Amino acid sequence: MMSSFYFYTKFTQTVLLGRRAKNLVELLEGIKTVPPSSIYHHTHRFLQQHQSLSPEPPNDFAYWITYVLNEEILGEQISSIDPIQFNHLEELRGKFVEFIETYLNTASRLVDCPAGHEFHFMAARSFLLRTNYEANDLTSFKEILQKISISSLYFHIFDARLRLEKKENDFSIWFRDNGKEQLANELSRLDPYTYTLERLREKIIKLVERYGET
Repeated sequence: MMSSFYFYTKFTQTVLLGRRAKNLVELLEGIKTVPPSSIYHHTHRFLQQHQSLSPEPPNDFAYWITYVLNEEILGEQISSIDPIQFNHLEELRGKFVEFIETYLNTASRLVDCPAGHEFHFMAARSFLLRTNYEANDLTSFKEILQKISISSLYFHIFDARLRLEKKENDFSIWFRDNGKEQLANELSRLDPYTYTLERLREKIIKLVERYGET
């Protein structure tokens, strides 16, 4: 018999940190010093706000650098940073710092943004709630997964691994703890950043159907 999996959801409150940047030097200093929750907010906010894959830069730093400062080369570099490659927010922060410092070392001039278009650093304050959903086997897990909100799905997939610094997402951990190694491995290898949340839900359901008995 499998252990129980309790589904949680979260509500997020955006908090203004009272810090802003008008150029790359100030952006760099902000990235170095803001709390980890701010790095997470500016790199993951788009996942819940956009229900379809967007051609826009996948984080707030890249968007501001590209479209406000018109520093397209650096914007492309910042856009290329893939959060799935990092296990800790400090590692992710360090990559932003590395790219911006390298760019500034070779930049011939420092551009200020137009007045009123400064980058405002924000953070996310999360409130976690346990839902009424509890799975005791893969059948009930699949049924519940079809019902839960995208906020719950987001929490167990994205928050668990990076913000809460677990080795993998909550679902994979539960699968592995209950002897479903192949299913756990397949889900862990999945790059969730390449899917919309609804498509991610469908993909996980298909994986459960395919590997649930092995």
